[in-house]
Amino acid sequence: MKILVTGAVGFIGSHTAERLKQLGHEVVGLDNFSPYYSEELKKLNESALKNQGIEVLKIDLRTADLINELPQDIQYIFHFAAQPGISASSSFEDYFSNNIIATKNLIDYALQLKGLKLFVNIGTSSIYGLEATFPEDVAPKPASHYGVTKLAAEQLVLQKSREKQMPACSLRLYSVFGPRERPEKMYTKLIACGFNDEAFPLYEGSAKHLRSFTYVDDIVDGIVSVIGKETLVNGEVINLGTEIEHTTQEGIDAVEEVMGMTIKMDHVAARAGDQWRTKANIDKARKLLDYNPGTSLVDGVKKQVAWYKENFL
Repeated sequence: MKILVTGAVGFIGSHTAERLKQLGHEVVGLDNFSPYYSEELKKLNESALKNQGIEVLKIDLRTADLINELPQDIQYIFHFAAQPGISASSSFEDYFSNNIIATKNLIDYALQLKGLKLFVNIGTSSIYGLEATFPEDVAPKPASHYGVTKLAAEQLVLQKSREKQMPACSLRLYSVFGPRERPEKMYTKLIACGFNDEAFPLYEGSAKHLRSFTYVDDIVDGIVSVIGKETLVNGEVINLGTEIEHTTQEGIDAVEEVMGMTIKMDHVAARAGDQWRTKANIDKARKLLDYNPGTSLVDGVKKQVAWYKENFL
């Protein structure tokens, strides 16, 4: 199978590209190397992909002539590329152009592929809103520009499935952590603060927030399992994550336990749009994909700390 992975040097995209290659597929990576976070980390991820024989094309989905710049014999698309997270440094225009315009352009490219078996949109639990504990048929109530634009992107993709123009599905991911996590995300930030004797910015009230912290390999298991199930998943939205909940404080405790230290905290004002609870309802994923995440929080943190030490100390 020849597979296109957008956002290929990002956190989950790079892990997925590697797994697909290991499964014997031909993988073409695409990324615009956005300056949203450290280019050092993106180059590190790119190097890991090149070592696996995966080419990464530097292309911006918002502006590129995709049909002339990308292969036309792609059979699968995994669409990770997006303006991520909730950030005061990201404007609405950033979310709109990267999450909606870029997705629309990729869809236009996909519609011209004669051998496309499935377009897999990578969605997010942020689509549900401040509480994400629901099955996929519950009406979404996104509470951030990120969630709103990711919902719009998801619907653009699924529209083409409903119109029978393109087989497609969307996977909503829950609170993913592990090696290559972005530097501003919770676990990488905690680990960096611990090793560098800096204070971790803890948002007011967030220590009690509940999360389905899901190790990246468990997420990738679910993502790649759609291959060969095109008819089964076409038109579907599917949650991927763990059913086990932990508070943010329990996440902090796990990092401190693994690192053998107490991390300083800097208590800062709460963020608007921050979810207070995520608990993945994965009944559909179990039924359609035989999905069964199993990595514990502490085991995942151990792997992430080891990755950080190997690459940044």
